[in-house]
Amino acid sequence: MKIYDISQEIFSCQVFPGDPAPKKEVINQIEKGDVCNLTAFSMCAHNGTHIDAPYHFINGGKAVDKVCLEHFIGMAYVAEHQGVISCEDAVKIIVKAKNKNAEASKRILLKGDLEVSEDAARVFAASNLLLLGNEPQTVGPKNAPMAVHLALLGANVVLLEGVRLENVPEGVYFLNAAPLNLAGADGSPCRAILIDTEN
Repeated sequence: MKIYDISQEIFSCQVFPGDPAPKKEVINQIEKGDVCNLTAFSMCAHNGTHIDAPYHFINGGKAVDKVCLEHFIGMAYVAEHQGVISCEDAVKIIVKAKNKNAEASKRILLKGDLEVSEDAARVFAASNLLLLGNEPQTVGPKNAPMAVHLALLGANVVLLEGVRLENVPEGVYFLNAAPLNLAGADGSPCRAILIDTEN
């Protein structure tokens, strides 16, 4: 069994333009005579590797604590692509994933320097996905992310953004990307891992 950590380190992570960056504060230090080491931190729910819940773009959509954990945990398929994903590309990715493992085709992680087009988002949304992941900090165009988010989140496809897949070959894995239990939040950081159960 091989485990891939596909998460960014929090304090050095990528931050979407305009979002606040994580901050770390050392409260106690044993070397200074304190009884223990103690750290406090603050961060945006969408820093680094994180989950987007429907509420992120949809008023009245499910907050992250209300999304069933089945979305974040289970078999997943890693598909490599470079550039803009068209609707034809999305169909090919879904078919390839289903041919490899029907359960894994419900959670697709997109590897590469890519952008999901609005047409592709509609194809993914219509395919009964539980989760769509990608390496960039946002799905869709950076300068106009709303349409792609609405297409996916409106179909209850949660998003796993900012994953790191450079060392992960295409194929089927077991994914655990459970978010923190943040009541009423639009998203959450997570420690996403993939498990290759065949190696």
